[in-house]
Amino acid sequence: QVQLVESGGGLVQAGGSLRLSCAASGNIFTIHVMGWHRQAPGKQRELVATITLSGTTNYADSVKGRFTISRDNAKNAVYLQMSTLKPEDTAVYYCYVNYYSEVYWGQGTQVTVSS
Repeated sequence: QVQLVESGGGLVQAGGSLRLSCAASGNIFTIHVMGWHRQAPGKQRELVATITLSGTTNYADSVKGRFTISRDNAKNAVYLQMSTLKPEDTAVYYCYVNYYSEVYWGQGTQVTVSS
């Protein structure tokens, strides 16, 4: 079982930055894929970014060049640096891990970008 705890959400003006953090705990060996999804009101949850154990990253087109995902394998943590934020980035952001084909989700952290 893997538990995920997120932090770092909040309210920011358009053009600003935020950094989300997510720490995994439990009886963990190696987490191969970590990432972030988001869900805006009235919309489906969508992929934001993923990162593999070796550091290969993947981003949604809507955040390329503005968001950076990183991880600290020693801490079983994943981060999302968000820059040049736009009102359309407003959503609940969910950390997730794919651990031996099981997917675990965090509780979500609200990010609100004001115009």
